[in-house]
Amino acid sequence: MAPGPHFVFHTHDDHGFVASFTSSMPAHLAHWFLVREQFEPVPGEPGLFRLAEPERDGPRRTRQAVNDLRRHGYAVHADYALDPAASASPPIPTRPNGLMERRSRLAQAAAGRSPRHGPARTASPSAARPIPSTPASAPTVHPTASATGRGR
Repeated sequence: MAPGPHFVFHTHDDHGFVASFTSSMPAHLAHWFLVREQFEPVPGEPGLFRLAEPERDGPRRTRQAVNDLRRHGYAVHADYALDPAASASPPIPTRPNGLMERRSRLAQAAAGRSPRHGPARTASPSAARPIPSTPASAPTVHPTASATGRGR
């Protein structure tokens, strides 16, 4: 691809958010990309495209079109307000709500031993009762029928 921008995005007094392409970009390919990005040709202005429905979040949609074309590998020049790389919105300040600190305290409390129960007891091996071994063949017990039960 040739050096220099392939697409140019800016604001126009009459048409709002507009895009055009340079001579380094084939016209049919530029038309295809811009139409997919919701731009429409401006009648009587060859090579100029305007954003369809600019009142419907026009600046964001134009920045998205700039970003999409750059991801496809095209060089794009955009006004400062329409360039997502230059006009990134400032980070939204967040108020600490103490949730992380609370979770940390709960995790520490859950991992520790309650002072209410006293120190942990340890069993010495000599104090433990041995587990009886299981006999190889256990006797089979058959229940007997009761004398007061109903017959069949």
